[in-house]
Amino acid sequence: MAALAVCLYIFPAYGLSLEAPLPDAAQELRAKGLFRELRCMVCQGESIADSPADVAADLRREVRSRIAAGDSEAEIRGELVSRFGDSILMVPPLNAMTGLLWAGPLLVLGLASLLLKRYFTTEAS
Repeated sequence: MAALAVCLYIFPAYGLSLEAPLPDAAQELRAKGLFRELRCMVCQGESIADSPADVAADLRREVRSRIAAGDSEAEIRGELVSRFGDSILMVPPLNAMTGLLWAGPLLVLGLASLLLKRYFTTEAS
């Protein structure tokens, strides 16, 4: 009994997972695909597939249970987006709210090139 308690205490500390995969290999493959698409809300830069955070483990369990219940990836993704917003997705969709994020680098590059062109054409005159 003491050995079991030690194992339960040590395994999470070393990043070893005690999560049970789905019995159906196709369903587990679908779940793992979704894990890579969903962002950990604690780590922010990692998907829930890579994150050791408890929140990510909870989301992995939820995704597995919803897939086992027969929900599609789109239904699961949609429900999580409605709960957490687009920030739960590793690749946010292009819409009015995220448009500036997608276009921002291009706008900065364009502005910088215009400023450089203006600077060098006035220096040459």
